[in-house]
Amino acid sequence: MSIEIRRRSWRDTLAHLRDWRVLRIGLLGFSSGLPLLLVFGTLSFWLREAGVDRSTIGFVSWVALAYAFKVFWSPLVDHMPLPLLTRTLGRRRAWLLATQVAIAAGLLGMAFSDPAADLSHLVWLALLVAFASATQDVAVDAYRIESAEKRLQGVMAAFYTTGYRVAMFIASAGALWIAARFDPDEATYQQAPWMVTYAIMAALMGVGLLTTLFSPEPAVDDPVAQDPGLHSGSHWQRLKHWFLDAVWAPFADFMRRYGWLALLVLGLIASYRVSDIVLGAIANVFYKDMGFSKDEIALVSKGFGIYMTILGGFFGGMAVYRFGVMPVLFAGGLLASATNLLFALLANTGHDFWLLVAVVGMDNLSGGVAVAAFVAYLSALVNISYSATQYALFSSVMLMLPKFLGGFSGVLADHVGYPWFFVITTLMGVPVLLLVLAAWRYTEVEDPVRD
Repeated sequence: MSIEIRRRSWRDTLAHLRDWRVLRIGLLGFSSGLPLLLVFGTLSFWLREAGVDRSTIGFVSWVALAYAFKVFWSPLVDHMPLPLLTRTLGRRRAWLLATQVAIAAGLLGMAFSDPAADLSHLVWLALLVAFASATQDVAVDAYRIESAEKRLQGVMAAFYTTGYRVAMFIASAGALWIAARFDPDEATYQQAPWMVTYAIMAALMGVGLLTTLFSPEPAVDDPVAQDPGLHSGSHWQRLKHWFLDAVWAPFADFMRRYGWLALLVLGLIASYRVSDIVLGAIANVFYKDMGFSKDEIALVSKGFGIYMTILGGFFGGMAVYRFGVMPVLFAGGLLASATNLLFALLANTGHDFWLLVAVVGMDNLSGGVAVAAFVAYLSALVNISYSATQYALFSSVMLMLPKFLGGFSGVLADHVGYPWFFVITTLMGVPVLLLVLAAWRYTEVEDPVRD
C-alpha cells in the first residue's frame, strides 16, 4: 500500500517554535541534561585531577549504567502513585518533582565529598544521582510524548535536545570554569573548587523544579489505573493483574506490532550511539592528557561544542519534520561515527588549540543531528498507552551496550593508544549503518511528515 507523503514548508515547520508545549519541553530537557555529565565526563575530569588512574575512571563510568537499566523500574513511574504528590500534582509531575529533589540532594552530597580521600563514598552518591536522573528521564520522556501529537515530536525532540545540551554545557564547561576560578593552583589538586562547583549545580536543579510546578499535567488517562481488575480479588490477584497490565503489556504490545522485526529494531537501538558514547567515556581524560587546560576544554569542548550540538539538534529536528525520520537517522549515524577519525588526527598532532576547535565543532554538529533524529525515531515507535515504559525500554536498550563498552575505554586506550582507540570507535559505526538501512526497508514508523 502506498502512503502519500506531504512535505511541509520551512515556514510551517518554524511556526511551531512558538508553541509553549515545545518551550516547556526545552526546560525539562535542561533538567534532564544537567546531572548526566556530573556523574560522567565532568566527574572523570575531577577524578583524573585527584590522581585516579585511567582504568579506574573508565570503570567508574559504569555508574551511568543506571540510565540503561531504568527500564526495570519504568512501569512504576508509569503507574505507581507517590504519596501526597500524585494527588496534588498528577501522575507525571509527581515523579518529576520527586526525582528532581533527589538529584539536587545527591549533587549536594557529592559537593562535600573528596575522591582523593574516599573514592567509594563519592561513587555511591554519583550512583544515587544517576538513579534519580534516569528515573527523571523516564518521566520527562513520557511527559513529552503525551504533551503533543506525533507530528510535533521531531520539533519537540529538537527543543528537548537543545535544553539538554544547554544543561550539558553548564555541567561541563560551566563546571570547569567554576572549578578553574576557585582553583588557586592547577598544578596541585584541591577539593574546594569542586565543592563550590557541585553545590552550584545542585542549585541549578531549581530550573526543573519550577518548570514542573508551573506546568500542566498531560490529559492522558492511565489505562492500568482504570482497569477494574486492580480493584477486585485478593492482594495476590491484584498484584498479578497489575504486573500483566503495567509491565508485561507494554513489551507484548511492541512485539505484537513488529513481530520478528522487533529484533532488528532493538539491534538498531542498541548500537546506534555506540561510537560517540564509548568515545565520550574517555574524552575529558584525553583532553587533559593532550595538555589542554580546564579553561581551554571549557571554552572549546564544552562551550563552542555545545553551541554546535544545539545547531545540529535544530537542524536534525527540522530535517526530520521536513524529510522524515529514516533519511536523517542514516545521515546522523554516518556523520557521528566518521567524525571520530578527527580525534585520531588530534591524538597524532598533540596540543593544537585550533585543531581542537575544528574537531569538536564537526563532531558535536554531527552528534546533534544524530541525537535529534534518534529521539524522534524512538518516539515514533511508542504506543502512547505505555509511553513511559516503552520509551524507557528503548532508551535503556540504547545505552546498555555503549555504556558497558565505555567502561573498558580506559583499558583499551592504555593498550592500543589514543589514535587506534578512535579508529576502533569509528569502525563500531559501520554495523549501525547497515541496521539503519535494513530498518528503513523492512519496518515502518509513524513518520511526522505523513498526513
